[in-house]
Amino acid sequence: MKNNRVSGITRILLVVCGLGLLIVLFVPMWRIDLAAPQYPEGLMMFIYANKLGGNIDIINGLNHYIGMKTLHANDFAEFKILPGLIIFYALLFIAAAVVAKKKWLNLSAILFVLFGIVAMVDFWRWEYDYGHNLNPDAAIIVPGMAYQPPLIGFKQLLNFGAYSMPDIGGWIFVAVGVILLGLVVYEWKWHPKSVVQLAPSMMVLLTLLSVSLSSCSTQPQALRIGKDNCAFCKMPISDNRFGAEIITKKSKIYTFDDPHCILSFLKANTVAKMDIAGIYYANFAEPHQLINASKAYFFKSPDLKSPMNGNVASFDTEENLNKVLPQFNGVKISREEMQ
Repeated sequence: MKNNRVSGITRILLVVCGLGLLIVLFVPMWRIDLAAPQYPEGLMMFIYANKLGGNIDIINGLNHYIGMKTLHANDFAEFKILPGLIIFYALLFIAAAVVAKKKWLNLSAILFVLFGIVAMVDFWRWEYDYGHNLNPDAAIIVPGMAYQPPLIGFKQLLNFGAYSMPDIGGWIFVAVGVILLGLVVYEWKWHPKSVVQLAPSMMVLLTLLSVSLSSCSTQPQALRIGKDNCAFCKMPISDNRFGAEIITKKSKIYTFDDPHCILSFLKANTVAKMDIAGIYYANFAEPHQLINASKAYFFKSPDLKSPMNGNVASFDTEENLNKVLPQFNGVKISREEMQ
């Protein structure tokens, strides 16, 4: 019977998890930040367990022009259910600590992970409907354009950059999940006979954590002709042979239609150098491929005629660069000049 009971540290941490969830009732769980040239200070939307906060009125006013639904807390059934669910899980964790049985710990972990998965799926479903179900009579209609915010990370929506991430309450949820995983592993280590019972919850927890950690990426994304706009000149990207990207450490992506634009953007210090995770240029030889600036080879020629007359092409290898030399009258450029 002794092997069926959890340890004292597990009981204490279960109580901490329960009390931590109660804090979520009073702090924002998620936030979406919007940045655009006309709003240099940015707009913010905070999602609480039972309400919305931030610059909701301004966001609703802007979204009206592109046919998006206005946001009102009364329209979300989740706001009526979520506080009760949070209280339920808080009490469940405390009850599991009092009962001190492994089955209660495993049940709590499995139910909490399922709740987290369902919550994220529901959030994505709401974002999809919000960004795709548009009013056909809106004042501004961009054919083929949808405005679904990112689930986690950054996404460019016309001239607005949207950055979505957990807030205090969301990080508490993540912390509770991590603690539960630690408790599951801890009890498994000290009570090996429970491995069969613990395996399902461990697999689900590990899957959820791996998805969360991989969501915020600092890898380059393919340039979309006619859909992505240049962060400097604001023109749509029309020729991906000359495109470029800057990716910040927070996964925000700035796209450019010409090397001239990205160099001007860097010179203006719009993004601090310490905040940049990577600078990438389109491969002239393979236009859908982006090359890290530190590994690219550059060539300048007036015959290239790039969109904003930067007239610089980048290549993944010096061999590919040399292949175009007979076709264009120009000069090689060092990597230092392109930083």
